[in-house]
Amino acid sequence: MANGTSTARADKAKVVDEVKGLFDKATSVVFLGFKGMDVITVTDLRSKFRKAGVEYKVVKNKLVEQALKGTPLEGKLGKVLAGETAVAFSFEDPSTAAKVVRDFRKEGDKQEKLEVKAAVLDNAVMAGGDVEKQLASMPGKDELRAMLLATLQAPAQNLVAQLQAPLQNLVYVLEARRKQLEESSGG
Repeated sequence: MANGTSTARADKAKVVDEVKGLFDKATSVVFLGFKGMDVITVTDLRSKFRKAGVEYKVVKNKLVEQALKGTPLEGKLGKVLAGETAVAFSFEDPSTAAKVVRDFRKEGDKQEKLEVKAAVLDNAVMAGGDVEKQLASMPGKDELRAMLLATLQAPAQNLVAQLQAPLQNLVYVLEARRKQLEESSGG
């Protein structure tokens, strides 16, 4: 019996270390309740997370609490870690997991059973209702890159427009003069 207990403790310690490592690497973490969801629906959710590069784990609440000991999140998750809890870790784009959850919940009645309990972003806990409203609506990494590129290109585009303006004005003046000469010679 003692050997079985030590094996179980070693397994739990391994899970705690793994979860702690995921928290350390993650840019954001979303806590989910999946009560009332069938296996097929949860499997579909897992697939969507995998495609988006999000790590999805169902972990016992006590093990999550142990993984967060000694971190800024220790003791901050209180009621979030009650009942069945799944954890979705985003590693590159903080909004990825929240966007997957938002889109998934829109798919139907079975998917609406997925409960967003809370999220963690920069060691701050965000209420479940704010996850879909705020975190999921944040621009993604690719959107931010496109915005930055547009911002960087704007001065160059403005410079080209400014350089072309005098030439365009000269063309307009010459065209007006040409029309004036045609009218005076024709009439």
